[in-house]
Amino acid sequence: MHGFANPARFLRIARWLMPLCMGAGIVVAFGALGWGLLAAPAERLQGETVRIVYLHVPAAWLGMAGWMGIAVASFTELVWRHPLAGIAARACAVPGAVFTAVCLITGSLWGRPAWGTWWVWDGRLTSMLVLLFLYFGWMALSQASEASDGGQSKAPAIFGLVGAVNIPIIHYSVTWWNSLHQPPSITMGKSAMSGAFLWPLLFAMLGFTLIFGGVVLARMRAILANQQAEARLRRKALAAGDL
Repeated sequence: MHGFANPARFLRIARWLMPLCMGAGIVVAFGALGWGLLAAPAERLQGETVRIVYLHVPAAWLGMAGWMGIAVASFTELVWRHPLAGIAARACAVPGAVFTAVCLITGSLWGRPAWGTWWVWDGRLTSMLVLLFLYFGWMALSQASEASDGGQSKAPAIFGLVGAVNIPIIHYSVTWWNSLHQPPSITMGKSAMSGAFLWPLLFAMLGFTLIFGGVVLARMRAILANQQAEARLRRKALAAGDL
């Protein structure tokens, strides 16, 4: 892990890995969406509305994965003081929040014909909404820390670890409480879904995960470039002050 602590080494890897992830992700994700929307059959009970699953499930997965990325980066920053950990957490926050919002919007659109309502305050929907608010709170705290002490505060890292408690709540909410939301269709080693629905869904999840990874790498490069530019400006200001 510490082999990637050197920003220059990371940038050399990210320079070719980012466009690879983005390009492959766009091809796979949009191919899977086309497969699911145009070629996959309609579901016996839900009909054509089931096709939203090919966007809703990847968005839900990446909304949770984004916060887990923040939590892992926060742990790494607190324990090992990895110089890129805080940058990685900041890079995960915005795409994670976007996918969480997409999950909530597509879930509402799917819930209207399936449940007869746009929203219910059950465990799964409420915990996903809490996740979106956690993202907003973490980003506000991170920006405040960056503005006040140059990002040296440990408060965002601690918040990232504490907020990870919500991830298992989201996952197990449909089994812990009564819910209109269906139980997990895909579990470790088995699936309740027909292959006609499962395969385009898995490819959609792979494609959007690659896009997520590409966006995170692009954001890390942008944050590093901004930090390096600010450091150069500070050095020039100090040099000018010594003249």
